[in-house]
Amino acid sequence: MAQQVTGELGSPSATTTIDGKQLPPPDPKFGGVIKDDALQSKPWWAPRVVPPKKAPNILLIMTDDSGFGVPSTFGGVIPTPAMDRLAKTGLRFNNIHSTALCSPTRAALITGRNHHSAGFGVIAEQSTGFPGYNSIIAKDKATIGRILKEHGYATSWFGKDHNVPAFAASQVGPFENWPIGQGFDYFYGFVGGDANQWQPNLFRNTTQIYPFEGKPGWNLVTGMADDAIEYLNRVNQIDPSKPFFLYYVPGATHAPHHPTKEWVEKIQAMHLFDDGWNKLRERIFENQKRLGVIPADTKLEPWPTNVIKNWDDCTPDEKKLFIRQAEIFAAYEAYTDHEIGRVIQAVEDMGKLDDTLIIYINGDNGTSAEGGPMGTPNEVAFFNGVNMMPVAEQMKWYDVWGTEQTYNHMSAGWSWAFDTPFTWFKQNASKLGGIRQCMAVSWPGHIKDQGALREQFMHVIDVVPTILDVTGITAPEFVDGIKQAPIEGTSFAYTFDSKNAREPSRHKTQYFEMMGQWALYHEGWLLSTKVNRAPWEAFGAANPDPLNNQVLELYNLDKDFSQSQNLADKYPDKLKEMKTMFIEEARKYQVFPLDASVAARIVAPRPNITAGRTEFIYTKPMVGLPQGDSPMLLNASYTITADIDVPQSGAEGMILTSGGRFAGYGFYLLKGKPVFLWNLIDLKRVKWEGPDALAPGKHTLEFDFKYDGLGIGTLAFNNMSGLGRPGTGTLKVDGKPVQTITLPHTLPMILQWDESFDIGSDTLTGVNDEDYKPPFPLTARLNKLTIKVDRPKLTEADIKKLENAEAVAVDGQPIHHLQHGPQ
Repeated sequence: MAQQVTGELGSPSATTTIDGKQLPPPDPKFGGVIKDDALQSKPWWAPRVVPPKKAPNILLIMTDDSGFGVPSTFGGVIPTPAMDRLAKTGLRFNNIHSTALCSPTRAALITGRNHHSAGFGVIAEQSTGFPGYNSIIAKDKATIGRILKEHGYATSWFGKDHNVPAFAASQVGPFENWPIGQGFDYFYGFVGGDANQWQPNLFRNTTQIYPFEGKPGWNLVTGMADDAIEYLNRVNQIDPSKPFFLYYVPGATHAPHHPTKEWVEKIQAMHLFDDGWNKLRERIFENQKRLGVIPADTKLEPWPTNVIKNWDDCTPDEKKLFIRQAEIFAAYEAYTDHEIGRVIQAVEDMGKLDDTLIIYINGDNGTSAEGGPMGTPNEVAFFNGVNMMPVAEQMKWYDVWGTEQTYNHMSAGWSWAFDTPFTWFKQNASKLGGIRQCMAVSWPGHIKDQGALREQFMHVIDVVPTILDVTGITAPEFVDGIKQAPIEGTSFAYTFDSKNAREPSRHKTQYFEMMGQWALYHEGWLLSTKVNRAPWEAFGAANPDPLNNQVLELYNLDKDFSQSQNLADKYPDKLKEMKTMFIEEARKYQVFPLDASVAARIVAPRPNITAGRTEFIYTKPMVGLPQGDSPMLLNASYTITADIDVPQSGAEGMILTSGGRFAGYGFYLLKGKPVFLWNLIDLKRVKWEGPDALAPGKHTLEFDFKYDGLGIGTLAFNNMSGLGRPGTGTLKVDGKPVQTITLPHTLPMILQWDESFDIGSDTLTGVNDEDYKPPFPLTARLNKLTIKVDRPKLTEADIKKLENAEAVAVDGQPIHHLQHGPQ
């Protein structure tokens, strides 16, 4: 595109477009005159860089963990009027795909490259030391935010950022992989996979903020919409001519499902789920046919009774609980769509709707089944291997489900129904239930075929080239002097023209891979591995050969929309050909080495600021250190020593805590008495407590824990028996033991991800509501806090035993078949 200049070059008001080959663009040659004195000289200002004329504003929206059958726009029963609105004035897309998981889809979406190419073969918290899996977006893959920023856009990011390496999320950075380091001028949101919507781990740019303090009922879903609207109006008032790129990615509907009471009551009054998940699935399926968003001949597979039982086989208590779970999820979805609608309305109120391309993608993967068949009041329990919590236990939280007292998730029965007409879930990259999303796109004045459906195959990597296409901006050749890798997606802007409505997809080939399950799409055909692991079966030994130790299936999606007719036996040569293609694509895009492990990667060592250290010393209060950058005490022996001065009036408050209401530990003074407490996923709390309040003066408090297990070293042998083992803790006051307790089980995997490591007070939620309320500041003087960690080391005898052992899961039980999941 030819350079476009407005005004007289050299004048303060001059603007210009750039060719964009090199970003940032080289400084232009000075065009004025310089003499010995200013009166004889002529000033010259470099023109301000602007996008090409008629380049639209961009509002890119994507929700979280929401399958094809969730929104009303595509046949779901949950009202999504904001998406409906865009679909009515724009286009519906029923064939766009994700990667099957959060971080990977998001990395692909903002870079235009496949998720392994962008370093996100898995979520950030599972990263490993291979290029396709290290959770680092390399410098040769600039984001769409960076590209548009250099072309004069105001760039912003609201909501979830799951693309910061878990080992680079602390206050010391580095911040190059935070939004502000990836080309976004402004960030308001949380870093990580999920967040408590009532008390989130929230940032403005890189500064942690607490807008909810003193505001009962505050919720991030509304909070981020408010901030986005304020931001848009601020930019518009300061410079109405500056186009915006706003990336809007709420944490909903990822667990925890946290809607406001108002939305819960609205959904409950609709009685959407009273007849259960089988009937819900059938109703969604009929709605989809009626709306024409799926072909009339689409087949619906039988209910998978070997995975999830029929609704009629549930007990009355189960039905009562499961209905509540679904109502809370639905309220969360409807609430989120409503707030998205407010942001869209703000664009219209500014008079800019006709100049704005809005892309609304429902879900970054299929609906999550990480609540397991029973659901859970605490998702942190799932990530620690507790995935079948009895209904009687869960009913304790029935009346507060979805409030700040829960970190809740629903039964996988609902998730299966919400992925209608497809099967399986988030994580399952070989099934359309895990990777098929739906999308609405609106661009008034440019999309004439209002309300129409587009059925071309697409992938989230196609969004970046589409944005570049409609803005007239070319992908850069160099950014910061680094040659850029090619964009791997294909623009779908051609589908905006009604004459191309039936044109074959320009995206011909696409691989999928997630945790050892894989697939390949090529010109209508899909090769896929048979599902060998349900998402809640994350804690067993992994398939040692995920490339070849698979049952392969073959589908013709041009004739089989729902992936229900396996043709592998009929076309063996086609199957073999496509496996060869998958291997070629995998080599091309950094997919190797394939790794089928799931939970094991959560506790794998990473290059964080604690790597290689066994002793940590702190002398000042400090809060907000994230889990990925703080001392890890799980599956190890450790000693925590606090040297304090108690004033004459006595003391109380938090010495050290990590985690919160849903899992964690705390070392504190309660009414003057020293306490160490382990919160075991909100199901049990174990407390060590001194008998007496501390007298004024100096004291040394110590908690010593001896772990009775082999630790994470067993993972190298595809064996989880070293994790979550027993241990004995002793609380000491001034060198004297005051209480010793043995834990028969310890947490094997994680504390609460969105809660931090705090010294001197407690941010967000506390580890024991009965003892204190945050921030619970320490009123004693902390002179020194020392943490010493002693990780188990495998002996030669241990290694020989593990080499010959059968696979063992996190609960210590033998596994006789690697990843032998539902068939």
